[in-house]
Amino acid sequence: MKLSRLSTTVLAGAAMLALASCSAGGGSTDSTASPAEATTATVNTEAPVYDQLPEAIQDAGVINIAGDTHPPYRTLQENGEITGIDPDIQAALAEQLGVPFAIQTSSGLDAMLTGMLSGRYDAFNGPVRTTAEREEDFDAVVWMTTRTSYLYLTERQDELGAPEDVCGARVAGVTGSVTESQLEHYTQWCSDNGLEAPTFLGLEDTNSTILAIQSDRADYAGTTQTAALDLQAQDEGTFEFVVQSDEQGAGVDQLAMFMPKDNELAPAMLAAFEGIFANGEYDRIMSEWELDDVTVDAPTLNPMTESGE
Repeated sequence: MKLSRLSTTVLAGAAMLALASCSAGGGSTDSTASPAEATTATVNTEAPVYDQLPEAIQDAGVINIAGDTHPPYRTLQENGEITGIDPDIQAALAEQLGVPFAIQTSSGLDAMLTGMLSGRYDAFNGPVRTTAEREEDFDAVVWMTTRTSYLYLTERQDELGAPEDVCGARVAGVTGSVTESQLEHYTQWCSDNGLEAPTFLGLEDTNSTILAIQSDRADYAGTTQTAALDLQAQDEGTFEFVVQSDEQGAGVDQLAMFMPKDNELAPAMLAAFEGIFANGEYDRIMSEWELDDVTVDAPTLNPMTESGE
């Protein structure tokens, strides 16, 4: 599915999540997708990686994967369907694994990480960067990279368009995300240049950060460069963004699919990723979503704590 085929705006997705949040008393939300809503409808015991799956996953016949709304990774359509890079990657992986994925919608990174540790979810595909600390609790299969960007309204170009403008500004971002940690590096750059530190406004999901800049609760929405490009393409002329540079401490973050270590799914998932790299599906999907600049040569397992082999 290409970017040009997206039909739902960020605000529409945010409204749907807001309704769900209200019905749950304002906390994080979870809804369980039925097997019929999974990426692939049937189990294929002859699939290349099926025999490597843990017995519990084989018995369940489905991989329950957590997901929030985060275009272009996942976009919640008005009919309840979730589209984006993540479902496309899941469809390709399901062909290798022989079992379907079912996206369980949730809100908030902490809720998804703790949900995996409690056994509610089998995996979560971010976009979340892997760290040595996270790899203590989770297995991480890295399959793409990113740089942090700071999205702002085009009408504010004159006051927000330069890298130094981020210093002293209000930056909305998802709590616990890449943006929050990268903003710390940006803060150091600001200090080194005699400029004020930016203020981080931690929110539950990407839609909330976009609403924050549209309602003037924040000046910027910190997000991945991938998401910034997608939002700009969806609503042409509305958004611009500043990309955090190496000088500002950005570097390149490795984004991963996470799985709790105790469910022993990681070896099979790594093999499935290797399969879609080998058969060309990975390159095809990334190219269709115009993500060639953030691809990796090969998937790696736990690169922060292991050799990645």
